[in-house]
Amino acid sequence: MGLFRDRTVRIDQHGTDGVDVRPVGRPWSLWADAFGALAIRAVQIIVVVVLAAGLIWGIRQLTVVTIPLVIALILASAFAPLMGWLRGRGIPSLVATLITLFTIALVLTAVGWLIVWAVRDQWDELATQAQGGFTDLMAWAGTLPFQIDHAQIDEWLKTLTDFVTSAQFGSGALAGVSAVANFITGLVLMVVMLFFFLKDGPQMWAFLLRPFRGEPYQRALRVGDKTVTVLGSYVRGTATVAAVDAVGILIGLLILQVPLALPLAVLVFLLAFIPIVGATLAGILAALVALVANGWVVALLVVGVVVLVNQLEGNLLQPVLMGRSMQLHAFVILIALTAGTVLGGIVGAVLAVPITAVAWGIVQVWDGPHTPARWARPHRREAIASV
Repeated sequence: MGLFRDRTVRIDQHGTDGVDVRPVGRPWSLWADAFGALAIRAVQIIVVVVLAAGLIWGIRQLTVVTIPLVIALILASAFAPLMGWLRGRGIPSLVATLITLFTIALVLTAVGWLIVWAVRDQWDELATQAQGGFTDLMAWAGTLPFQIDHAQIDEWLKTLTDFVTSAQFGSGALAGVSAVANFITGLVLMVVMLFFFLKDGPQMWAFLLRPFRGEPYQRALRVGDKTVTVLGSYVRGTATVAAVDAVGILIGLLILQVPLALPLAVLVFLLAFIPIVGATLAGILAALVALVANGWVVALLVVGVVVLVNQLEGNLLQPVLMGRSMQLHAFVILIALTAGTVLGGIVGAVLAVPITAVAWGIVQVWDGPHTPARWARPHRREAIASV
């Protein structure tokens, strides 16, 4: 008893000393007050951050495996309705998978052939127009109130030539060859994973759920269904919006007679999978091509076409197609894009938003089919205000 009590001296109203014996309690009770709760929460946050950092580090070390795995899962989710429709018609799973893969390969091959054909057909014309545009630019620079130092320009060109012929450029070329080899390896691995996801996806997920029972099993089922639904809706919705953007900008480029209209439209389609940033980059590239080949007036008209198409898509088409699958604020999308770009470059920027959407979708079904996690539920005032 004496170990857990202290003796404190006090002065009473008569000025005499008195002894106040108070129980201090057990040592671990120090963690029960507000400061102790804060310390426990801080330790928990540190542990979560360390685990997340370790997971991210492991993923970055195994990008040849993890990136093809995520892309294969996204594509399998996107084509899940097609697989379900084929299986519903009595087509065997293997045959349905081969039909789906052949359709994907056929579409990609056709798009690639169109790009190569358009570039080869218009390359000479673009090179001539680019040379004329550069000559006009230099002539315009000669009319400026200040004079450009041509010696400095020659020095920059010499520096660029020396870099191209240096050993550093050669090592960079070797690194590029290694990157190409990793890309081919990842592509083959992605195709193999996509094949098995399409063919045996439900069986593979059922195998992973065997250890779960009761409510955890039901929650895991909801998480799996929500993941496939969100990823599939995101890819199909984004592809539809991107196709509308590409067609609209293609029509504008053809009317304005901008060269490489088809490759630029395909680039618009691809960059549309990077929300917010992709449309801006596509518009800048299209305007630059128009500026070099057709002059600044046509370039301004191209900018107007891009802005008009993006406004129509953002205000009319995207809310209808993406509203249910992408319930994310623009601020969250920007943060996800930034984090994905820092961690994974261009691939990270493309995958960041759908992964974030999946995470938020899982939160929305954590406690039930239509019941979010407790911390994510709106307060009573918020619910009344939203009504």
